[in-house]
Amino acid sequence: MLAALHHAQVAVPKGAEDISRAYYVGVLGMTELPKPPVLAARGGCWFAAGGLEIHTGVEEPFVPARKAHPAILVTDIDELVAALTAAGYEYTWDETVPDRRRLHTHDPHGNRLEFIQQ
Repeated sequence: MLAALHHAQVAVPKGAEDISRAYYVGVLGMTELPKPPVLAARGGCWFAAGGLEIHTGVEEPFVPARKAHPAILVTDIDELVAALTAAGYEYTWDETVPDRRRLHTHDPHGNRLEFIQQ
């Protein structure tokens, strides 16, 4: 019945599209997808890489997700670490799951993201 996850959405403050683009495209290397006009009017952006989509949606009042988060598979976690470091983003390695290289970081809006080496 269930097939796959289509996208994960994270909340952002109003007017945060350029900040989101700088992170999701500039740091993570995703591609921005066009939103349908009726949805574009609400703000936010859609991004894709491989079979993954991250959608940002305006939420007011805005509160970043500190616990809930998407967990994203990456092909080279060391390359991700280099990109995060070069852009000035902090991350924390998490070794609580045996045999799995993973880290947590936050997008520029404070939303928690997890990355796992594939």
